[in-house]
Amino acid sequence: MDTSFTKQETYIQEFNSKDYLETYYSAEKGVLKGEWLNFALRKLHETFTPGAVEGDTLIDIGAGPTIYHLLSACEVFKNIITSDFLAHNRAEVQKWLKKDPDAFDWSPVAKYVCELEGDSENWKEKEGTLRRTVKQVLKCDVLKRNPFEPEVLPPADCILSCLCLEVACKDIQSLCNTLKHFHDLIKPGGHLIVLSSLNCSFYYVGQKCFYCMAITKEGLELAFKGAGYEIEKLEVLPREHRSALNISDSDSYYFVHARKPHNL
Repeated sequence: MDTSFTKQETYIQEFNSKDYLETYYSAEKGVLKGEWLNFALRKLHETFTPGAVEGDTLIDIGAGPTIYHLLSACEVFKNIITSDFLAHNRAEVQKWLKKDPDAFDWSPVAKYVCELEGDSENWKEKEGTLRRTVKQVLKCDVLKRNPFEPEVLPPADCILSCLCLEVACKDIQSLCNTLKHFHDLIKPGGHLIVLSSLNCSFYYVGQKCFYCMAITKEGLELAFKGAGYEIEKLEVLPREHRSALNISDSDSYYFVHARKPHNL
């Protein structure tokens, strides 16, 4: 397998959004449907419980073709701006927002989030709330000083990113620089929530292998602290079921809740 860094041009030409959704999130065979989704959705539910992390605006960085990670946030933020580098990923998100018949079915995930909230019958209302709360689907490039160039976004209460930064950044220094880029997007004292994989060097979409920066827990802490953030919480979940190591070789998942200091 080729584990060299994957260039942006390769993503544009060879990343298949539908293959990604089927490989990792489909109800029948999705690799991430079990441990990852349960971990991510539980941590996001805890984070965005009313009275915890909430506010006016949340910016979602690198959504891919997915919306699952926004299902809890939509209850405590008035406005959500979601984004991705790839036009075909943004198109998949727009299909779901517009109830396109060809859109990926996220209803099982919405039902699970509603179960966490104590009302499993509320999933249709949940989906409606998210559709109303997402105000924009933008192009972003986390390697740029302003990821949304030429658009300049006002600072938000919270930035959220799932399964994105390790595939865009070549090494820890690049990750640290990217996290610094987010300073202008977050209000002083605001929140940065990141969830992803540890020690993952590659992942497959269809027959195509893509690079992932294999970062350790210690490296992650160094990057966040080097970028000037205060880590509120860092939690790691080891992978128990590793039968799909031929698709992705991560050994654990992580959740980081950091804050931008008031003096930055």
